[in-house]
Amino acid sequence: MRIHHLNCGCMCPIGGALFDGFSRGLTACLVCHCLLIETNQGLVLIDTGFGQRDIQAPLSRLSPFFMNLNRIKFEQKYTAVAAIEQLGLNPRDVRHIVLTHLDFDHAGGLEDFPEATVHVMLSEIEAARERHGFVSSRRYRPGQWDEVKNWKYYSAGGEPWFGFEAVRNLEGLPPEILLIPLVGHTRGHAGIAIETSEGWLLHAGDAYFYRHEIGSPKRVCTPGLRAYQSFMEVDRKARLSNQDKLRALSLDHSSEVRLFCSHDAIEFKTFADQDNSQLQKDNLRSTASN
Repeated sequence: MRIHHLNCGCMCPIGGALFDGFSRGLTACLVCHCLLIETNQGLVLIDTGFGQRDIQAPLSRLSPFFMNLNRIKFEQKYTAVAAIEQLGLNPRDVRHIVLTHLDFDHAGGLEDFPEATVHVMLSEIEAARERHGFVSSRRYRPGQWDEVKNWKYYSAGGEPWFGFEAVRNLEGLPPEILLIPLVGHTRGHAGIAIETSEGWLLHAGDAYFYRHEIGSPKRVCTPGLRAYQSFMEVDRKARLSNQDKLRALSLDHSSEVRLFCSHDAIEFKTFADQDNSQLQKDNLRSTASN
C-alpha cells in the first residue's frame, strides 16, 4: 500500500496563534488532513474534506454559522478530486471512503465519488440523520451525502487494538485498515488505523485538534481550539477519556504507532513532507531500475 497525505480544506478563523499556535496575523490556518491509500482493491479515501459542490455553491450546502466562524476558503485546489489528480491518479478509481465522522468538513466530498462505498460507524449515521440541537443541525449537512448509494455501517467489536475497541475486516477493504471508535466529538466518531510496513498509522480525526495534546504527559492546547472542542463535543467525559488514551498511546507505543489529527497544519506538513520524500525516493529507484 502507498499512502498519500492530502489537504482537502482550508479554514482561517479569527484568532491567529490563539488557534493554531504559530500564525502571526489575525487569522489562523487549519487544514482538513485526509488520506489516499493505493491498494489492490483500488483507491481508498480516509475522509474527503470539502467537495466540489461545496466550492461551487457553499450557501446551498453549508451552514452560514460555520462558514463565518471557520472562515472557509472555497478553492478547487482544496478538494480531494483536485488532490488526486495532482498525484496523477484518476478520481474514478476511488472505490472506498472510510469516514472518521460526518461533519461538514469531513464528508463534503462524498458525492464527488458516486461509485465509492462509504464506511462509517452506525451510531454516526444515526446521529447525522437525527440532527438534534443547534450544533447538530448545522454540523451535519444531509445535502452532502443524500445521493450516496453504497453505505456500510459498523458497530464496535472484535479483537482490541492497543487497548482500544476496534472494527476489523471492513467489507471490501484490506485487513490492514481498521475503524477505532473514539466517541466524544460526535456520537459515532472513529479513528482509522492503517498497518504499514513501518508500523501503524492512526488518523485520529477530531479526537484531538492540536499537536501538543499528544506526545507529552501533560496536555497543551491553544485557547481557541480548546474552546472549539468543548463547543463541538457531544460527550465531554468520553472525549477527554479517549484523548487521554491517545496521549498514552503516543507515549507508550511511539515506535509502533504514528498518529495525527484532522486540522493541525504543522502535523499535516510533517506527514506530507515525509510522503513527498518517500515518493521521490521511489521515483529514483524506478528510474534506476529502468
